[in-house]
Amino acid sequence: MIKVDLITGFLGSGKTTFLKKYAKYFMDQGQRVGILENDYGAVNVDMLLLNDLRGDKCELEMVAGGCDADCHRRRFKTKLISMGMSGYDRVIIEPSGIFDVDEFFDSLRDEPLDRWYEIGNVITIVDARLEDNLSDDSDYFLASQIANAGIIVLSRTQLVDSNQITATINHLKDAAEKAKLKKDVSSLIMNKSWDDFTEADFEKIASSGYSMSSYVKKLGTDDAMYKTVYFIELPMKKSSIKSKIDKLMTDTSYGKILRAKGFFKEDDVWYQFNATTQEFELTEMTVGQEVFIVIGEDLNDKKIKAFMEE
Repeated sequence: MIKVDLITGFLGSGKTTFLKKYAKYFMDQGQRVGILENDYGAVNVDMLLLNDLRGDKCELEMVAGGCDADCHRRRFKTKLISMGMSGYDRVIIEPSGIFDVDEFFDSLRDEPLDRWYEIGNVITIVDARLEDNLSDDSDYFLASQIANAGIIVLSRTQLVDSNQITATINHLKDAAEKAKLKKDVSSLIMNKSWDDFTEADFEKIASSGYSMSSYVKKLGTDDAMYKTVYFIELPMKKSSIKSKIDKLMTDTSYGKILRAKGFFKEDDVWYQFNATTQEFELTEMTVGQEVFIVIGEDLNDKKIKAFMEE
């Protein structure tokens, strides 16, 4: 049977960066890896960021959104059926940051997937700089992300001190308590800079498994306040993209924007940007697609589009 792992994490937690390191660990062992990018949006930026993994030992697949939740689940299952016949040793699924983890378990327990796949690990990535003022909805969603985790891997630990890490762990505990999730969160946390990961660390993650824990589920993907808005071919410039995103994230009339990401081209150079309320990254890329994506709560998409087109 094919081992299949799920990498979950809140918006902008660092799932894609971790996935690149995790997939390489298996590839270095000679395993053939299939990566499935599962997103509710119509455009998947993260798949472009994984492009350098493509080769004899790794293939990338995608489930595109742009339809209702039932249609998306059917696409997800169909893609897994196709991948089950491709000879992979390991399949790693990276979903959207607003993914309902129940979809993963429900799909893999249905025929014929239950005959081809064995659930391996549910790995949850949490930014060590987790915001303290998340909404109640976000806290409930955070609890749902850690409910089935076999391990919780903190990202960007090298950027914070021990006090901030303690605050993040306490926030996870509070979110779990709010959702009536009876789980020893502290025992699952891996707190180490990813640059210092050893083969033993990856072995620990790769054998962490998962758990089935009950909790109060306040949000479902269909009716969540979270919204993803996509804009194609918006005018964007290297000199102004950061200031525009800063404006969007600080002015609540646009909604509560938690993350912005995408690509644009200037002077024949592709740039990829990734922004949260705490950081902004701009990187040159060899490939891209002109897209601007914002994710958040109560988004005013018409006003966001008008501002970006100014």
